[in-house]
Amino acid sequence: MDALFKKMNNLKVLPSLLIFARVAKEQSFTEAAKQLGMSKSAVSQQVKRLENHIGQQLLSRHTRGMSLTTTGRQLLNRCELLQDQVELVLQAVDSSKNTPSGVFAITTPHSCEKDIVIPALNQLCLEFPDIEPRLLVSDEMQDLIKNKLDVALSFGELKDSQYRALPVSTVQEILCASSLYMQKNGPINNLADLEKQRWIPAPWQRAGVAVYERGDNPKKHELKVKFAASTNTMPTTVEMVSHGMGMALLPLFVVQTQLATGQYRHILPEYSGRQWPVYMVHRFQNDKPIHVTRFYELLKHFFAKAGH
Repeated sequence: MDALFKKMNNLKVLPSLLIFARVAKEQSFTEAAKQLGMSKSAVSQQVKRLENHIGQQLLSRHTRGMSLTTTGRQLLNRCELLQDQVELVLQAVDSSKNTPSGVFAITTPHSCEKDIVIPALNQLCLEFPDIEPRLLVSDEMQDLIKNKLDVALSFGELKDSQYRALPVSTVQEILCASSLYMQKNGPINNLADLEKQRWIPAPWQRAGVAVYERGDNPKKHELKVKFAASTNTMPTTVEMVSHGMGMALLPLFVVQTQLATGQYRHILPEYSGRQWPVYMVHRFQNDKPIHVTRFYELLKHFFAKAGH
């Protein structure tokens, strides 16, 4: 009976979760209230009710506005998925489309396979159990029609093609090395020190490595570096760096876990590598199938969660 009562209480806060997500995304009670068609006080009460239910503060209010607490950030990730699912249900009912089924063929670079694409596919299959994902992992861009693919995840500016492209995210390269490498080789304090290091290039960096000073007008610096080893896949590059074979310039989302655990160190944060736009390319000319739209939403969610 207690468990049933708790579940019923949890159901009562569903509107509060969706309202909190809107406030958190807009960073404003006023703007959220306007979009939701509610009064500002009603929105504030819903967020307060949610905080009381959870027993933790979700928003820190200060003179410059507001910010999310650690619990608030974690909850927002969950709420965004919930919000997408609600919109998807309504969209499915409104369009009266059949439940998607059959093969859903995707290609992705190695760098996105583990933390982005597979979690997105897992969630997609929970929502559309008749979908059969087929995943081709390759760092080479694949032709969708020739390879009978529905969707491709692509990094960098796109060439003109017959396919449609939707922006997913932007990723940033950072300088990093394993703690093991730093213990062996000592501190790195400037660009001259970078050129003395052993390097593991990412697959696209074999022609050379360049970094940019952070700021409004970033200055580019071409580095004269020595490659200690090289490979054709991102996971192998990360493993080589993890074993202390050299330092690297890698996308932040790829090494977020290693940085959080202290296995990697962020070197010279005042410099960074290129910024890469990420696109979902698809072959559908008119309305996209509902599961393709949902996959796009999930890709954006998991890129944001990965801390790109």
